[in-house]
Amino acid sequence: MNNINKLSTLYSQGKFNRRTFMQGATGLGLTIAAASTMAVRAEAATPKMGGHMRIGIGHGSTTDTLDPSTFENGWSTLIGLTIANNLTEVGPDGNLRPELAESYEASADATTWRFKLRSGVTFHNGKSLTPQDVIDSINHHRGDDSKSAAKGLLGTVTDITADGNTVVFTLSGGNADFPFILSDYHLGIRPSNGDGTIDWASGIGTGGYSLTSFDPGVRGEMVRNPNNWKENTAFVDSVSVLSIIDVTARQNALMNGDVDMIDRVDPKTVHLLKRAPNLVIEEQAGYLHYTFPMRLNVAPFDNYDLRMALKYAVKRQELVDKILLGHGALGNDHPISTAVPYHNADLEQREFDPEKAAFHYKKSGHSGAVQLSSSDAAFAGAVDAAQLIKASAAECGIDVEVIREPSDGYWSNVWNKKGWSACYWSGRPTQDWMYSAAYTDDTEWNDTAWVGTPSADKFNGLVRAARIELDDAKRRAMYGECQALISDDGGALVPMFANHISGVSTKIGHYEETSANFDLDGLKCAERWWFNS
Repeated sequence: MNNINKLSTLYSQGKFNRRTFMQGATGLGLTIAAASTMAVRAEAATPKMGGHMRIGIGHGSTTDTLDPSTFENGWSTLIGLTIANNLTEVGPDGNLRPELAESYEASADATTWRFKLRSGVTFHNGKSLTPQDVIDSINHHRGDDSKSAAKGLLGTVTDITADGNTVVFTLSGGNADFPFILSDYHLGIRPSNGDGTIDWASGIGTGGYSLTSFDPGVRGEMVRNPNNWKENTAFVDSVSVLSIIDVTARQNALMNGDVDMIDRVDPKTVHLLKRAPNLVIEEQAGYLHYTFPMRLNVAPFDNYDLRMALKYAVKRQELVDKILLGHGALGNDHPISTAVPYHNADLEQREFDPEKAAFHYKKSGHSGAVQLSSSDAAFAGAVDAAQLIKASAAECGIDVEVIREPSDGYWSNVWNKKGWSACYWSGRPTQDWMYSAAYTDDTEWNDTAWVGTPSADKFNGLVRAARIELDDAKRRAMYGECQALISDDGGALVPMFANHISGVSTKIGHYEETSANFDLDGLKCAERWWFNS
């Protein structure tokens, strides 16, 4: 079967004609009818050029900018990944691979990493890619005044230099996962201004499409880069990325043919959309999780017992059943899914426990309502999820007041600012990357402000130690303890992991394998997908 699948893949990539495929398939034991069916499927997965692709995204804000350090939602991220490239990228198979880097290698202790750049790559304005572009693009996130969400990811980088056409990163300690970090969507490469800064405002990159217009929180328009350096990518002529935050409006736009694909289909309507003959539902389990972060620097969430009371006051299975309708799995108040290496399967699953919730709530000394801010800008059903939390907390004697926040500006005005709010995280393929993005004490996106407690200090030490630990058993134990520390002491209430659910027109084609690190093929659909006819 592996040989047949390989044959089908090579045929879909145009390596030989249909006659050769049929001969090979029948030679491998398939009947003519079965081989013909497989040929039709493979032909549907054969890229075709042309067309205007319209993508409806359930994110976007009038505060969005083209500065990659500010990217905070799927709308700006998709645009960024379409107009620019990183040194590395996560491929459709979930594995890391070089992108602007032709290759990379580490020193024996993984404290020095060398990334050899591809030759012949140019920016949209015709400027050739140089090591200085890479150095300045990464340093854009490292400055003392930087508020970039990627600043914490780069905290161990002590120096970046050029050696011919190779960029050399020196780290304060070894990190076997460092190449993964450089695929982060904030770290796309932009042209250097020659003075240590980068030109991000123009939207110029090396990606398969160049930006023609950018209306924050509304739409971005792009056209194919005639000098696209990546083979077998950028099949359509032009792309529109539309911000359609309201899930009903987004799904109606897809059903009416106003867009060709959407992300974040509401689980409640999956069964209805499946009936539409012109649509397909694509669903993948990955690292996506829905959270309700409690910020320790905002009272009363600085109180351990109050945090623990709220964690025990949530009916997680009810949220999976009623919000995800089964399209996901239980969360255990930490961000590591079962798909991530070193997931701690031995950590006891936290359950709804009114007695323990009431015990901790009484011990906290708190009285009065606890405010929970929510908006469906966080995820489809976030307001309903907050109401379910309110109801289950009431059974424990805890009064939760749900504040329904406006969708526009939610990520700028509510998340990472108010004490308790709804949120989502796409997750990351390695534990170090996830922790460095949202939980360590040096990241701007530590949305629980979990710093300064004895458990937080221990956690940060373990994360740093695990980066350089080469013994697999010891590293597993360290990461297992990290998950336990977050689950117990941290401010993250993580009740559920959600599947990526996208709606796609039958007019759209793509290779069989798609990335699960974000929606819509890792948010690289504009680069990787095409029209069937």
